[in-house]
Amino acid sequence: MKFEVKATKLESAALDVIVAGLFEDEKNLPEELGQIDVALAGLLTDLLASGEFTGKAGAQLLLPTAGKISARWILLLGLGKTVDYQLDKLRQAVARAVQAARDSKLSSLGCPALGAWRLANHPEAMGQVIAEGAYLGLYQYEAYKTEHEDAPKRLESLTLLVKAAELTAMAQGVESGEKIAKAVCFSRDLIQTPARDMTPAILAERAASMAREISDINCRILVEEEITQLKMGALLGVARGTLGVQPPRFIILEYFPKPSIKPLVLVGKGITFDSGGISLKPAEGMEKMKYDMSGGAAVIGALRAIAELQLPVNVVGLIPATENMPSGNAIHPGDILTAMSGKTIEVVNTDAEGRLILSDALTYAERYEPAAVVDLATLTGACVIALGHQAIAVLGNNQPLIDRIRAAGDRSGERTWQLPLWEEYSEQIKSDIADMKNSGGRPGGTITAAALLAKFAGNYPWAHLDIAGTAWEEKGRPYAPKGATGIGVRLLVELAKDFAGMSSP
Repeated sequence: MKFEVKATKLESAALDVIVAGLFEDEKNLPEELGQIDVALAGLLTDLLASGEFTGKAGAQLLLPTAGKISARWILLLGLGKTVDYQLDKLRQAVARAVQAARDSKLSSLGCPALGAWRLANHPEAMGQVIAEGAYLGLYQYEAYKTEHEDAPKRLESLTLLVKAAELTAMAQGVESGEKIAKAVCFSRDLIQTPARDMTPAILAERAASMAREISDINCRILVEEEITQLKMGALLGVARGTLGVQPPRFIILEYFPKPSIKPLVLVGKGITFDSGGISLKPAEGMEKMKYDMSGGAAVIGALRAIAELQLPVNVVGLIPATENMPSGNAIHPGDILTAMSGKTIEVVNTDAEGRLILSDALTYAERYEPAAVVDLATLTGACVIALGHQAIAVLGNNQPLIDRIRAAGDRSGERTWQLPLWEEYSEQIKSDIADMKNSGGRPGGTITAAALLAKFAGNYPWAHLDIAGTAWEEKGRPYAPKGATGIGVRLLVELAKDFAGMSSP
């Protein structure tokens, strides 16, 4: 889709359709719709007065203009209550608008900064979220489709219609939003790809290919022999079920525009398929376990966006990648693994494998002497029980870092909620025969998983993000169609901006 920013009034935009946003609790038309209402003989005013269009969030009404203005159609879009309207609501509104235009087989859409007067007049931020809403809302994964009921629907262009004084800032925001949204879609594609076609080796090659495309990123891929030399026994333990068939990879991405500054290290879980191993998962829903590398995909996507935005901050991405499969070589419940740090872990549940591979990655992160380390993982079903599908769980050993992550989540629309990590939770992962065991049972499962990770992240500020409930969308939301959400990319970009001293409003 082509994106343009023009200083043009709505009534003058010669496009297939223009969008008019209306609030539920506003009885008067916004200023930019005045001339359109006059041209349409008061139609918009009448619709509001009669209650035929209420402005409730998500409400839509497509009206023909009969040649009375330059656009062929006008799309009325409900923005909800003014008190609830924030930047993410704008992102959602734009996503609904582009989907409505696409589904009506309209090819060009004009959109103002909907409800701009409610958003503290930050035109660059508005431009960014408008671009994000448009690109993410139009995302479709069709790599394996060969048949369509109709010809594929495409929206060819979106023109952002702005005031002349805001043109430059809006255009800059749109450029940033495009880069971020495309990185999210890149991550979504990685996650959506079936496990047969997204093995650890293929994931590593896709990361390397991205790094070659974005020349400021250096990529190194460690293979089984190098992983063995590093004594990453936890990662190798999980990988044992597919050694010789689908061996593991350890992906390293480095973006260093400021070589003298300590980096922000991002660690992403890269389980390209999770059967549960010997502790086999139920068959129902197992096909979605290709999404268990969502944390790794988010880190790869975030590095892409950060480098394309040329943020002045050093960032490292570490992705331990493997399958978790049962076989004659797979680890058994009761086995003991020696991690890279030298600590021993009793495996009481082979389906608690994500924390194992992350433990070696967190140890590897020490060599960068990081300013902070943040890991992302679809780690626990307990997170879904605790927080549902709306929030990312955040835990860690450094409250200022957690506060920065929560603020970045609020700005990006990828919200987090902090859970406690009190030392008493570590009692649940004590082992009689090793330094720790890899599962503390059902009570507080998200917290006890983080408690294990904390034992490998003691030498730097660290936070853990459990994205198990937010990485896959079952029903479809405005800018998150069914399937992989790519969550984490936007949050990590905002966090990197914060570390660079250039946070968004």
